[in-house]
Amino acid sequence: MTVPTIRVAEDADMSGVRGDVGAHFELLTKWPETPDFLDAERAYGTLCVGEVGGRIVGFGGTLRRGSLTHLGDLFVLPDHQSTGLGRMILTRLLPRDLPKITFAANNARAFALYMRHGMRPRCPLLYLEGPFEGGPPAAVEVGPQEAAALDARISGGDRTECLTWYAGLPGAGVRLGHGGYAFTRMIGETLVIGPAGGETPQDSVDVMLRTIAAHPGAELIQVAVPGVHPLLPMLLDAGWRITAMDTVMTSEEGLVQLDRYLPHPDLG
Repeated sequence: MTVPTIRVAEDADMSGVRGDVGAHFELLTKWPETPDFLDAERAYGTLCVGEVGGRIVGFGGTLRRGSLTHLGDLFVLPDHQSTGLGRMILTRLLPRDLPKITFAANNARAFALYMRHGMRPRCPLLYLEGPFEGGPPAAVEVGPQEAAALDARISGGDRTECLTWYAGLPGAGVRLGHGGYAFTRMIGETLVIGPAGGETPQDSVDVMLRTIAAHPGAELIQVAVPGVHPLLPMLLDAGWRITAMDTVMTSEEGLVQLDRYLPHPDLG
């Protein structure tokens, strides 16, 4: 049996990361062009690949928020699952003694692996989509630095550089209003909201409604909502539908203010 090589991704590896593993798991549907979230992981975290026989068969990626490590990705092609490759990638990626967070998919093997690395389930994370509906006055558009300090207090750590990078992508922007903030990106006719949050749960709800109101041209709006967030029943009552569900897992309770924070699906 060929022993896998686990190492930090290089430029030459990215065609295998995107074209083989990424394409198999349809990871780039919300990223129609580069740069994408994999570039963010390389720049503001760590992206590691698992190579077998000269072929990239798996990868994992993290992003840093201060001392908090967000595990954004861990994917292994089916033929190489249950071989220990995912465990080896995760061991290389995750710090032993620093706080960690991930969004665990409905996969028993992955769930157990994250548990063995010290993370525990906290609440469901539901991915919702729905149409534009009228709302309060629109939130004001601002620069990313004005939202970064608030994001650091709510999301678990500072990531000003990563947020500035994201806000500079085509179709992206930042909204601010009434103690809350929201990063947005239009991808075609779809509006993706997140990360977003507020000083209080109600501030978080208010800025979300104002951000939605600021995009009447969006045919579809997508957002990730923790199960304890007060926005969740409001959107469901308004007819939004749940398209997928993960579980928020953290190494410590209270790392992220889940009742007032709405993460980006890929950036955390």
